[in-house]
Amino acid sequence: MGGTALRVALVGCGRISRNHFDAIASTPGIELTAVCDLVPERADAAARLLGVRAFYSYEDMLRDAECDIVSVTTPSGLHPTHAMMAARAGKHVISEKPMALSLSAADEMLQVSANAGVRLFVVMQNRLNPAIQLLRRAIDKGRFGRIYTLNATVRWTRPQEYYDQAAWRGTWALDGGAIMNQASHYVDLLQWLGGPVESVLAYTATLARKIEAEDTGVAVMKYRSGALGVLEVTMLSHPRNLEGSVTILGENGTVKIGGTSVNRVEHWEFADYDDDDKGVESAATSPTSVYGFGHLGYYRNVVAALEGGTPPDTDGLSGRASLELILATYESSRTSRQVVLPLRSGN
Repeated sequence: MGGTALRVALVGCGRISRNHFDAIASTPGIELTAVCDLVPERADAAARLLGVRAFYSYEDMLRDAECDIVSVTTPSGLHPTHAMMAARAGKHVISEKPMALSLSAADEMLQVSANAGVRLFVVMQNRLNPAIQLLRRAIDKGRFGRIYTLNATVRWTRPQEYYDQAAWRGTWALDGGAIMNQASHYVDLLQWLGGPVESVLAYTATLARKIEAEDTGVAVMKYRSGALGVLEVTMLSHPRNLEGSVTILGENGTVKIGGTSVNRVEHWEFADYDDDDKGVESAATSPTSVYGFGHLGYYRNVVAALEGGTPPDTDGLSGRASLELILATYESSRTSRQVVLPLRSGN
């Protein structure tokens, strides 16, 4: 890029956009140039705070904003449309999770990006938590030996007021439920850490919130490796977020990464010593929200990928893999049957 900062325009100035703004401001080699929101007050507030140009029309921003990258932080169901519009305009795309609500839409995003010659990145920032990075290194080094079980637990609270603040939340058309939205990062970790999943059996329920989709769900997974996995998700933890954790049990090791958002090593024990064991205590972080600090690392990776060919932490194909596992849990719950992966792209 010749030493010139990459320019980013962001569409969707809602809840998650603040994490993107902070990350962009702290990342060398990248700068925010424009924001867009259909609600003028939100776009104006962000533009004033950040000293950038505000747009109320996405088409206008794509045409007139000076940008190399578009960050898509709109409601989930709009990610494919907004990502493909940006790609067709010749912009690289950073899409918030989930990249789409169907595999067919995800595949179209991948094809459009490839045809346009632009990069598609999907944000899965929890992979970059120091504790999770430490765990991934232990897996890559073979420290667990054979992995027996993987467990992801998300016990958070989202009161009815949260859903009432925006009509799209909790809808099938634009959001999905607890697994698709809040727990998507944890589903991603289950397949990123454990490898390909062979089959899923799941149940979901809407127990307390007045929404279309689920507020609670559980799933049992069989991995191609033979390991077994469990996903437990609820948005009904009273009165606050309780836990966001991943636990792996293996032949030669046991690890639990916990806290409210996989931000703290709660148990770390292996048969043999490794110098990584010295980093267990320093791997803890104290995020002010369940989003953690991973957006900063993610933007740094985007810059490195676009400038020097560093592999992206999560690209469109990685985002698709996580989405496929989420959709498999929904299909299993809907049909009351075990679902075998891979799914057909029409799902």
